[in-house]
Amino acid sequence: MEFFDVLKSRHSIRAFAPAPVEPEKLQAILNAANGAPSAGNLQSYEIYLAQRPSETRAIAAVAFNQGFVAQAPILLIFCSHAARAVEKYRERGAQLYSLQDATIACAFAMLAATALGLATVWIGAFDPDAVRKLIGAPVGITPVAILPIGYPAEQPELTTRRPLEELVHEMPG
Repeated sequence: MEFFDVLKSRHSIRAFAPAPVEPEKLQAILNAANGAPSAGNLQSYEIYLAQRPSETRAIAAVAFNQGFVAQAPILLIFCSHAARAVEKYRERGAQLYSLQDATIACAFAMLAATALGLATVWIGAFDPDAVRKLIGAPVGITPVAILPIGYPAEQPELTTRRPLEELVHEMPG
């Protein structure tokens, strides 16, 4: 798929088909996330993979019972890892850059999944402490986003976007 076609094709999907995701597609998605830019190239984030039904159901439960999360055959949980950024960037690295690193890696994974014909939805509504415990992450690793990945079982309606005139602002001259 051409890049701009990928952007147009990406939609938030909340219904997943029971078909498994091929291992080579998962690997391509993980490689895309790994290639995302990061502050100082520190990659101050971690990715946790959940793919057993018991794992996806447990994550869905702490994502405020969003049942569609458990439908996806794969969940990637993107976490900030503040300690990786703090030495070089101090507090700003810990509080902001590690969060940015995790989110851009998630965005790259989302776009890669779309390019491979898969569906995703960004999940930000969850109990981070409960997710951290479920994935076995140590203190200092903070879940930021959950990305369910699978084949779509729905075709969503197109949503409207803000006009650029409302969104883009020029600096005062």
